[in-house]
Amino acid sequence: MSLGSAFEPTLAAARVGAEWAWRDLYRDLAPVVLRYLRARRAPEPEDLTAEVFVQVVSKLEQFTGSEDDFRGWIVTIAHRRFIDSLRSRSRRPVDPVSDEVLALTGDVGDPEEQALTTIASQEVQQAIRHLSPDQQDVVFLRLIAGLSIAEVAEALGKKPGAIKALQSRAVAALRRDLPQAVSS
Repeated sequence: MSLGSAFEPTLAAARVGAEWAWRDLYRDLAPVVLRYLRARRAPEPEDLTAEVFVQVVSKLEQFTGSEDDFRGWIVTIAHRRFIDSLRSRSRRPVDPVSDEVLALTGDVGDPEEQALTTIASQEVQQAIRHLSPDQQDVVFLRLIAGLSIAEVAEALGKKPGAIKALQSRAVAALRRDLPQAVSS
């Protein structure tokens, strides 16, 4: 979803605290942020999504640009919050519940998660896990968040040429690891 011509008035209204404007911005962008964080296997992606929007509220006055710039800015914040959460977890490790225990509890009924699981086969997930962290970031930001190369470069603090190279290497690695998926 895109706000299109309603973006500028919605952003202006959000800056003065209009509840409807924040609701519209959140409805438009929260699913993108949540999909990105889930795809990156972020710990507690819903909580991280909320943290992203708390930061957006506190920093909104600093933002300038178009709707595409705004989307890139929010995904950049999401990426940075994700990295922060990984650093935090490495300092305070958590003992996760095993997959076997989770399987005994059954489905929890999250349709989006079930759809993502159905679409993304285990082979694809495994192949993506073999990519470097930078390549994974590029793949997820380009495919899941739908960002342009320039937006990914800004989000990751890299040059567009580096993003193109990372994307090219990631695609080549996926083609090598998934020959039957690519040829069909």
